[in-house]
Amino acid sequence: MANFFAELKRRHIYRVAASYAVVAWVLIQLVNNVAPALRLPEWAPTFVIVLLLVGFPITMLIVWMRELAPADGTTARAAIGKFDWALMGALVVVIALLSYQQIAPAPGARTVEPQQAGVEGALSAASSPATAISIAVLPFENLSADPEQEFFSAGMTEEITTALARIPDLRVVARTSSFQLKDQSGDIQAIAQMLNATHVIKGSVRKAGARLRITTQLVNAENGVSIWNDSYDRELADVFAIQEDIATAVAGALRMPLGLKPSERLVANRGIDPESYQQFLRAKPLARALSRGVPQAIEILEPLVVRYPDFAPAFALLARSYAYTGNLSDVERRRRIEEIWPVAEAAARRAIQLDPNLADAYSALGRLERGRGKLVAAEDLYSKALALDPNDPDALNQKILLLAGVGRRKEALAMAQQLHDLEPYVPAFNSDLGEILWENGEDAAAIEMLTPVIASGRVRISLAMIHASMARYNEAADILELNYPANARIGAAARLLRTAPAKAASPQSLPRLGVLSFVYLHVGSPERALEYYEDTLESGAVGGFGGDNGFLWHPSYAPVRKLERFKAFVRKSGMVDYWRARGWPDVCRPTTGDDFVCS
Repeated sequence: MANFFAELKRRHIYRVAASYAVVAWVLIQLVNNVAPALRLPEWAPTFVIVLLLVGFPITMLIVWMRELAPADGTTARAAIGKFDWALMGALVVVIALLSYQQIAPAPGARTVEPQQAGVEGALSAASSPATAISIAVLPFENLSADPEQEFFSAGMTEEITTALARIPDLRVVARTSSFQLKDQSGDIQAIAQMLNATHVIKGSVRKAGARLRITTQLVNAENGVSIWNDSYDRELADVFAIQEDIATAVAGALRMPLGLKPSERLVANRGIDPESYQQFLRAKPLARALSRGVPQAIEILEPLVVRYPDFAPAFALLARSYAYTGNLSDVERRRRIEEIWPVAEAAARRAIQLDPNLADAYSALGRLERGRGKLVAAEDLYSKALALDPNDPDALNQKILLLAGVGRRKEALAMAQQLHDLEPYVPAFNSDLGEILWENGEDAAAIEMLTPVIASGRVRISLAMIHASMARYNEAADILELNYPANARIGAAARLLRTAPAKAASPQSLPRLGVLSFVYLHVGSPERALEYYEDTLESGAVGGFGGDNGFLWHPSYAPVRKLERFKAFVRKSGMVDYWRARGWPDVCRPTTGDDFVCS
């Protein structure tokens, strides 16, 4: 055996093997780095590795055959020269680099330092591991000749984002915030930092007739280097396959398993023709526009689900649109609840039947159950949606409003901070966070969060409420009158605030203030502060409207919570049933029998 190893040394087998290993490693690194830039097929790096593995024994055999033994039969001792020492050093470096690649964090992974709860709160350690990869999909640029095709490029951005969100270990952030920064100038690294993303996807869409060209690029936000890019030039009918290919390629570039069961796909719903699919994409932003767009969204979706009764996303979006009752009069709201909500429930349940893994369907059904005062069922549906898609901003927002409404202020705040970390530039989410900060006694942080979005009428009311609770009555009145100089109800509320904290001589003679009923708290008429909430309940929105019920748990409403009238309200709204099932809030507790007391 000693002679055999000596023969290997004499024939320079060790030297050639080491050289081969060093050169092979260099070639593999070169191919891995240039493949994206050259747009080589995905199998190219694997092919090179297989070729090098097959070439190794062939090379060794050739070297063995060329280095014949001396004619006299003696075995010469091979000297170790400078080249051999250099080769051994290179081999050690290669081994060290290979070891580092195996134990180093995945590309773009970063350590997240825990932060204190506040305006810039971060995800809890349980929901955001220190090595998590977070990815933001920026709005794809519309390169079509028709600027009206903007809806299609935006829709493709959303659909690719949804497909990526189904990858278990991939944290998709800024699904809505990225659109808020659509016109933001600056480099990718700066935008990624604003969106709390370790990686960014950007791209473009060009649609011409039945042809579709989509280009995409995955960028590491830490160094701005492109990890992967590709272009897809296909028929419009292949749009679902393109979405699947992009999401799969991104997961591969990030070394993330897809986590799919056999026969499962990231893009599950495909049974629709290209023209109808475009109508679905057109309806999505309309549904988000609420009072401005919901009627148009419904007009598009109703015939669409008739033509395609197996297309689950359209049913889920239709249910969400049907569930909307904001900015309606009490009469209109009651009619919608009585006539449309049963149809909405049927649409949501149809979506779940077609696709049990569609988070949007559970969120839509949860909206309905919450509005009906079935708060336990609503919370379970939101939890189901979040189990399927833990970072779904809509499901998170709906669950936050439910928790705030039933008095679970601290839990609501923690989730609102989580949502803010995911979606830092969505005005509606930021206003909800500001209000929940106030409900938790963080007045300064609440004002800081709400002031940038003061253009919203609702935010002006919230800011006025906060200032009034701090005994800043003139400031509260000024905020209410901002841009509302001719509104009679606003004027009456502002005039009352300027008299606070003096008590009104006759509480029953005070004008009805509707959503501004918080003003009654500061003029000695707390019993009238429930009027707005009772009116909302009587209109059919039993579980509350928006996030308004959360205000009832602020210390300024303590006199209201002591009233028998308040007890009747929370019973009818479904809160007491919820508390008995899920636990009581910190300001209420059960007493004897079915009674309870709130402080």
